[in-house]
Amino acid sequence: MLFRAHADGRFELEGRILRCAIGKAGVIAGGDKREGDNKSPLGTWVLREVRYRPDVYPDGPTTALPVRATRPEDGWCDAPGDPNYNRPVALPYPASAERMWRDDHVYDLVVILGHNDDPPVPGLGSAIFMHLARDGYPGTEGCVALARSDIEAVLAAAKPGDAIEIVAN
Repeated sequence: MLFRAHADGRFELEGRILRCAIGKAGVIAGGDKREGDNKSPLGTWVLREVRYRPDVYPDGPTTALPVRATRPEDGWCDAPGDPNYNRPVALPYPASAERMWRDDHVYDLVVILGHNDDPPVPGLGSAIFMHLARDGYPGTEGCVALARSDIEAVLAAAKPGDAIEIVAN
């Protein structure tokens, strides 16, 4: 299945239109994405793996995708010069890394998207996820964000090999 996120905040799921948030600076061609530009990369990205907070989802999310419980020490390296760039790391980490166990709960449920990961190219963007939206759907740092019930519906429908396409409109 191909899910579609539009730059104007629409998300297509099985014939329904949901609301989503994308990069606060809009979208950019996947090959032109740069670390820290706050843009979501246009293109089609495989849904690699789901990470979830076990204190929020004790039984894990309902999905056929690979799942892994997030731990308080989990991070994601966003330092382009580091050999673990755009890879999971354990915190504390000597280079810049995003904390995956967050107090704001946007990462209670995260889908790792296959952007710049096979292999990662330094500086072309890291931590491009589908995650929970903040109240009011403000822009993200390059991810796609959905309401909790909507991301749960996406995960229930998703199968290994499925992808999300980020489109200009």
